[in-house]
Amino acid sequence: MKILVINAGSSSLKYQLLDPDTQEVLAKGLCERIGIDGKFTYKPEGKAPIKEADVAMPTHSEAIQAVLDALVNPENGVIGSMAEIDAVGHRVVHGGEKFATSVLIDDQVMAAIEECNPLAPLHNPANIIGIRACQALMPGTPMVAVFDTAFHQTMPPVAYTYALPYEYYTNDKVRRYGFHGTSHKYVAGRAAAMLGKPIEELKIITCHLGNGSSVTAVDGGKSVDTSMGFTPLAGVPMGTRSGDLDAGILEYLMNKYGCSIKEMLNILNKKSGVQGISGVSSDFRDLDAAAKEGNTRAALAVDVFSYSVKKFVGAYAAAMGGVDAIVFTAGVGENDGAVRMAIASGLEFMGVKMDEAANSVRGVEAVISAPDSRVKVLLIPTNEELMIAMDTAALVRA
Repeated sequence: MKILVINAGSSSLKYQLLDPDTQEVLAKGLCERIGIDGKFTYKPEGKAPIKEADVAMPTHSEAIQAVLDALVNPENGVIGSMAEIDAVGHRVVHGGEKFATSVLIDDQVMAAIEECNPLAPLHNPANIIGIRACQALMPGTPMVAVFDTAFHQTMPPVAYTYALPYEYYTNDKVRRYGFHGTSHKYVAGRAAAMLGKPIEELKIITCHLGNGSSVTAVDGGKSVDTSMGFTPLAGVPMGTRSGDLDAGILEYLMNKYGCSIKEMLNILNKKSGVQGISGVSSDFRDLDAAAKEGNTRAALAVDVFSYSVKKFVGAYAAAMGGVDAIVFTAGVGENDGAVRMAIASGLEFMGVKMDEAANSVRGVEAVISAPDSRVKVLLIPTNEELMIAMDTAALVRA
């Protein structure tokens, strides 16, 4: 089976064509600057990437047509015709309370996704554009929506309820939703496989650490708590996002500097996090280099980030009444051994014992804790595209 995975942004579109059964990626690439001056990247398996500038992509429809043309190109294509694409899996950021699993897309599902637009105004409308473009170009091909929020719909009310007047939940659906669900679900499943135990018997804490970061408590294969909240702004400090803070700070700063709420949210989303603390960068590689040159703010930014993740790990171990494994994934989690060590150090009281040599790896599945560590610490590269393809294939087959 061949599944085309689409992740549509407001002016970009990532794609992969893969076989969920063999896990083989046949081709992948990126359409950028849609509606501006179109840049197109296409990489067929086993060949060098093909990059083109100034490709006519006034809308997502032309971008997806460019993807389809590349896939069937006589010289560099990987399929003979579009008929070989069995289904399309679409990443959709927010499914609200309506979707606890991935679903086949029909008119009713599209209407429900549109109802969630106010909950993710930067993401859902772009996801919808990608879906509609595929529907127009590939009529009759099954489409599946895979939601970032769906995995977290198993959280109990005690975990998702905010201490606000309750009518804000009943009337306005203000609650914790959580994100990165596809990633957390994938690495939790891989962790169970690596440990050789049924996921139903395990308590796992998954740490998706990148420019956007979140920590999730997975008990018996189900998300029971997660650090991101009503929006992806909550939780640990991130590349440019503040993470959790005292809401009273907003009023104080807005009054002092005459900021509007729009300006304040722009600061919290795009000028805060480790970039805001360091004044250097949102990229942990830049922070590491600056810290080695004596930049104390860069070092502090990394320390604040690591400390915050450590606190969530401890909290979720308490919430689940124990923990069997801690998983690191995503850009920082997969590649920054120093950050992993900083987070895990001091957790010996929980049964965590790290192995420095084992922790020196990057981007590969590995056990990075000591052999006698009671709590296993794992490095597992995330694969959201494969998870989307697997969900899509399962629904289409059913």
